[in-house]
Amino acid sequence: MKLIVGLGNPGIEYKNTRHNVGFNVLDNYILRKGIDNGEWKEKFNGLFIKSELYGEKVIFLKPLSFMNLSGSVVRKYVDFFKIDIDNILVISDDLDLLIGNFRLRDRGSSGGHNGLKDIEKFLNTSFYKRLKIGISNNKKIDTRDYVLGKFTNPELDIFASLYGVLENILDDFFSYSFIDLMNKYNRKNR
Repeated sequence: MKLIVGLGNPGIEYKNTRHNVGFNVLDNYILRKGIDNGEWKEKFNGLFIKSELYGEKVIFLKPLSFMNLSGSVVRKYVDFFKIDIDNILVISDDLDLLIGNFRLRDRGSSGGHNGLKDIEKFLNTSFYKRLKIGISNNKKIDTRDYVLGKFTNPELDIFASLYGVLENILDDFFSYSFIDLMNKYNRKNR
């Protein structure tokens, strides 16, 4: 069984903020694939959809604990559904990547991302897979204000153009080894 986690903050006030890229990617994927009519259920302080894709069971998860406390929710799903850590993919924003860029990583540091830090703490490892989506960084704005700020219309257009390739990445996550997935999709900033 696979677990695909999109990170974000719950609540209408955080909709379309830079920090909610993980939620947005999952919502878009679920919608484009027509999975379970996009009907999320609630359990363990998270919204989830359990489905089957490409012959494999999968849980899509959006933790509702706020970004910085995502780890306990992820841990509860891992334990309850008996998911191997090797079968987890976490989708998050990344300040160090330009908007329109992404990077797949199979391990590593949190890079200062508090949601990833908390997941690392609760999984007791930094060896879990990530899809990091670039949100750029504006050094003139306090980081907290920046990540909780809304995307501009041109930035939203850039993301709209990315959804096709992000959908392909999630599709291929079911059939490629992660090394092959990284080799296929990772490239220098565009």
